[in-house]
Amino acid sequence: MRTIGALIFSFWLGLVSGPALAEKRVALVIGNSGYQNVARLANPANDAAVIAAMLKKAGFDSVESRSDLKASDMRRALRDFGNKTRDADVAVIYYAGHGIEVDNANYLIPVDATLETDTDVYDETFALDRVLVAVESAKQLRLVILDACRDNPFAKTMKRTVASRAIGRGLAKVEPSSPNTMIAFAAKAGSTASDGNTRNSPFATALVDHLAKPGLDLRKAFGFVRDDMLKATNNSQEQFVYGSLGGNDVALVPALSAPAPSAATHVDHDATMRRDYEFALQISSKPVWDAFIEKYPAGFFTALAKAHRDKLAAEETRVVATEKARLAQEEKARLAAEGAKQAAQAKAAEEAKAAEQARVTAELTKKAQEVKVAEAERAKAAAQSKAAEEAKAAEAAKTAKAQAEAERIKTAEAAKRAAEEKAAADRGTREEKVAALSSTDPKPEQAVPVDLPRALQAELRRVGCNTGAVDGNWNAASQRSLELFNKHAGMKLDVKTVSADALDAIKAKTSRVCPLVCDHGLRADGDRCVKITCRTGYRINDDNECEKVPEKKPVAKREDSKPKRDVERKEAESASSKPQASGEVICGGGGCRPVAKGCRLAPIRMNGYSAGMGEVCN
Repeated sequence: MRTIGALIFSFWLGLVSGPALAEKRVALVIGNSGYQNVARLANPANDAAVIAAMLKKAGFDSVESRSDLKASDMRRALRDFGNKTRDADVAVIYYAGHGIEVDNANYLIPVDATLETDTDVYDETFALDRVLVAVESAKQLRLVILDACRDNPFAKTMKRTVASRAIGRGLAKVEPSSPNTMIAFAAKAGSTASDGNTRNSPFATALVDHLAKPGLDLRKAFGFVRDDMLKATNNSQEQFVYGSLGGNDVALVPALSAPAPSAATHVDHDATMRRDYEFALQISSKPVWDAFIEKYPAGFFTALAKAHRDKLAAEETRVVATEKARLAQEEKARLAAEGAKQAAQAKAAEEAKAAEQARVTAELTKKAQEVKVAEAERAKAAAQSKAAEEAKAAEAAKTAKAQAEAERIKTAEAAKRAAEEKAAADRGTREEKVAALSSTDPKPEQAVPVDLPRALQAELRRVGCNTGAVDGNWNAASQRSLELFNKHAGMKLDVKTVSADALDAIKAKTSRVCPLVCDHGLRADGDRCVKITCRTGYRINDDNECEKVPEKKPVAKREDSKPKRDVERKEAESASSKPQASGEVICGGGGCRPVAKGCRLAPIRMNGYSAGMGEVCN
């Protein structure tokens, strides 16, 4: 079992580059096209779509693609992505849209920004430093790609509150403070980038062509991106990268290579091809399949790899055709809405019809490729079943041979023992026979049992995966600890059974495997969590950052207003008790006059009969 495990591990180590082994890679892709207060950008949404597809094909564990984010949505996206990077080895953020530079600081602009004055930048946009905070938890690589160096319309219309405040052209150069951090601009500091005349910008096109090449170091990849952009823009736009990496190569897609030779066993060519095919199938991208076919130009798995590659190509064609059909329909609707001439509308309708036909053709091509892949998979299953039967027959023959050899040895030993007994009997004593047998067949020393559960719990605690007791009781908590080790070490050890193989695998890890996760209000410091302390007047917010405590306005207390209210009530009651004119008028033979103060008009009765209305006084 250990020999087979070592063989698989050494093969995987040879197939995949060292830094990419068992590492977790996450990415956030943002494309802001639909700005609400300035003209719409054509390419950012398209650029974000192709970059997200490239990262998914590169084998990233998580790729979140968002478009047309308002300020609140952008804040939430950065916060959620920051949580994902806490246990990641590689973190990538790609942003396409508008950006602005104010006083040598760079800001990304959400789609609902107005930016009427230069000070609105601090309230309505996101500083590049906030983006860097979202990736700073990654252990090996932090990569931020900004396709935001366009000519910014906000800078032309915003009012200046301070004449000395500088608003630059393009973005300002940066110097990352964290190691293993790279920031790539579509254009160097102080210059703007072009959207180009195609569906994608020259920067996004070059990124897709080079970043996903298997085994290509990022520094070389960005160098190739720079060369392509200079060629595409007639030397008017130069991509630029800030930051630095170490001496080891860092590639987004690991390189396929032949397994290292092993003295312990011999792996035939077909087995090597099959294992390379299985690893290529896990990534399943066109560059990886091309590399596999180049390495193995002929063979059963080569045909299967070509089928998978053609299926991916058909899917890309279908996506492009679908997008063209959508754009053609939108253009047709726009011309109709704007009251365009009949000829223009007819041309748009023809283009939409052609795009729809192309989309349908691409759908049929994709389905045909899926049928080919299914047929190839069935042929593969049949071949594997035949190989399994042959292996089973070989194993049965081997077992029969081993049993025959064991029977032969047993018979030989029985004959030898009979001969020794006869020789001892001839010498005359039973005791000599026993002594001879004991001297020729000593009992082996009994192995000292090892407390495997306790040793396994102790090793899990050493690599940071066990927070429970080390008591030798292999319970559910211990099994969860081993599951956590499997997750972060990329292994598949049996968690229900304690084995020496599991103990050896954990002992092979010389450093911490499971990440340290701290609760709110705490931060990681080495192998422990420490409390975050804010200075006076500040408190910890939801992002584990210190923010200023808002000042409270003084509020009048209920006890202070009560005496004043009582005085006003008494004055009102005393004023109402004074006689006042009622505003009524009484008329008689001498004319009409107002009713006297303290009096009112009321019905008057005399001798039980009504005498009309009269003046009644208190």
